[in-house]
Amino acid sequence: MTKIRSICVYCGASDTVDPQYIRLAEQLGRELAKRDIRLVYGGGGVGLMGACARAAHESAGEVLGIMPKFLLQKERIYKDVEHRIVDDMHTRKQMMFDEADAFIVLPGGIGTLEEAVEILSWARLGLHAKPMAFLDEDGFWTPFFDLLEKIIQGGFIPEDFRQAMVHSREPGEAVDALLDRVVVLDL
Repeated sequence: MTKIRSICVYCGASDTVDPQYIRLAEQLGRELAKRDIRLVYGGGGVGLMGACARAAHESAGEVLGIMPKFLLQKERIYKDVEHRIVDDMHTRKQMMFDEADAFIVLPGGIGTLEEAVEILSWARLGLHAKPMAFLDEDGFWTPFFDLLEKIIQGGFIPEDFRQAMVHSREPGEAVDALLDRVVVLDL
């Protein structure tokens, strides 16, 4: 793999979050469209998910949403973009992984954290070498990176595992970091 064509974005699906997170998701969507990188995401029209997808789509970007049937009402599918409706969460997560060359994690809840940790776990097991960026403007992911440092210091994962991910403050920086890592990873 030498070029990133698709980035999977994991993020929250809540509309009751701080508006700064919605703005950040919109900025990321526009950045992906500007760079002609397809957004792969969970398919929802709410929260950061909907904001990122709408911004990418309205900026003439390519968007693929992947939604399990049972979430159609809760996450209210964003109908203006291509979608694949799947039977369950496992299929959704596997398809999002298969369709992506890299990952960006915006602020989110337990589901967002679970998706990011699963992809990192697969990288640690040598199942892939796709890079991941955590994106926030306010240190949202700092406690997570502090925990990772404790895990590294405890000897549970090697120090070079840090190369699999970055912590960025703005969308362009996150995409640039992924582009820098897409070829050099050797997990």
